[in-house]
Parts: sequence; C-alpha cells; structure tokens
Amino acid sequence: MAADTQSNALLGSAMTRAVIRFLQRVLVFGLGILAVWLIVYVFRLVDRRLPSVLALAFSYAAAAYIILPQSVHLALKILHRKRVPSFTLTGDGLPGDPVNLVLIGTRQQLVAAFAAASWTKADPLNLKSAWRMVRAFVLNKPYPTAPFSPLYMFGRKQDIGFQQCIDNSPRKRHHIRFWALSLSHQAHLGDPSFWRSAKPPPADAPALWVGAGTRDTGLSFTRLTFQITHATDKDTNVERDFIIAQLSESRVIAEVTSYRAGQYVVTKQVNRYVTDGEVTAAKLVIEG
Repeated sequence: MAADTQSNALLGSAMTRAVIRFLQRVLVFGLGILAVWLIVYVFRLVDRRLPSVLALAFSYAAAAYIILPQSVHLALKILHRKRVPSFTLTGDGLPGDPVNLVLIGTRQQLVAAFAAASWTKADPLNLKSAWRMVRAFVLNKPYPTAPFSPLYMFGRKQDIGFQQCIDNSPRKRHHIRFWALSLSHQAHLGDPSFWRSAKPPPADAPALWVGAGTRDTGLSFTRLTFQITHATDKDTNVERDFIIAQLSESRVIAEVTSYRAGQYVVTKQVNRYVTDGEVTAAKLVIEG
C-alpha cells in the first residue's frame, strides 16, 4: 500500500513537471510570435516616414538591440535557467565565453603578469572607445587597448580584461576577461544564487581571478539577437593553453594545475571551483 502511494506521488509529480514545461514552452513560443510582430510593426511604422534603406537599418537596430534581447531575457526567466555556469553570460542572458582559467593573486600581480607577457589592458567601454573601436575595425588600424563588450558572471560584468593583437589588427586578437572572487568567501560555489550575487574583494586583497579566454578571428553576429560582434575561435582549450604558455614563459605563474567539474582548487581558504569543462589554475608569483 505504501509502495502504491509513493508510486502515485511520483507519477503526480512527473505529470506536474510535464505540464509546467509545456506551459513554459507555450509562453516562450507566444513571446517569439510577439517579437516577430513587433519587428514587422516597427518596420511598417518607420517605412512610411523614412526611405526604405533607412527604415531597414532602423528596424534592424530596434530588433537586434531592443526587441530580441528583451524577448530572450524574458524567455530565459520563464524557463528558469538556474544552473551553475561553465560559461559567462551576455547582457541578454545568453551563454557567452566559457570559463577556462583561474589565477590566484592580487590585482596588481595580475596586471603586472600580463604586462610582462606583452598583453595590454582593455580600455573601459564608453562612447569614445566604442567609436574608436568601430573605426579601427572598419579601417583595420591598430587599437592595442580596444575595449571589450561586457560579459557577466557573479551578477556583474568583468572586473578587468587583457588582450594581445594578432598581426597588429583590431579584428583578430587573443583576449581574456577576469572576475575577482574573494579567497575568504565561504559561499558554496554549487549554489546558483552565489554565481549571481558574489561581490568582488577589496582591490588590494589576494583573490581568485576567474577568467574566460578566447581568440577573436573576425566579424560575426550573435545568436538569436543578430548583434554585430567579434567571431571567436571555437577551440577555447587551445586559447587557454596559449595564455598559460605565455605566462609560464614570462615566469609570472607557478603551481599550474588543471581541474574538472567537482574537483578542488587547492588554496588555503577556497573549497572548490565548479565548472563543466576543464579549467587551468595557477598562482601568480610576480611582484605587483
């Protein structure tokens, strides 16, 4: 009798989850239809007032940078994406660059280490730097401190980023973003809420610098929203190994170790770093 009761309870729970998933998909489908309708509506509205070329450009901008990002963001809220990330997130809530590197040390050490390896720190993203980046990209003129678009982890955009141009071109570059995590933080890294709310440590304190390194290869469009962005090489393991090799050659890191999901990053105060992929961790040994 008890077994039958338990079986019925499990069946009821499974049916409830199935109904919830179905309703979620219906809502997301309806949201997609609404997004398409809004894009068509915007085009018809401006097409009456502007030349067709300008109307298309305005409609693309509205679709790629307002309507579709907001639709994707709402869809992800409906689907309750609450998984521990192996990827950073874009501003629209989509997966961004994969997490593949952790360096342990102070901010000053981090900056000094990448300077020693002939990497440059990225400029802050603002109207001036964004315009300079657009001009450099179109004209293929060097911009060694070009800004990065924001990616998000721990509920905030990157704390710092570094890059190294390829063939002196702004279109191709090695680059990595970092987020600082306090060594004394006691929150469980397997808790999804932790990844949305962890605050950065003091600027002069030793930290875990959680990094996402990729190699830009040209021009591309983002998935779903079709925003203009850099294309990136798919094999981020190669880029991770390249960054570690350069830092090792510059003798600014030590104790290099690779980890997989569920293993422990060995420090005095941090229990583990959670990821679905392989992450290389190293200690910064350069004086900042």
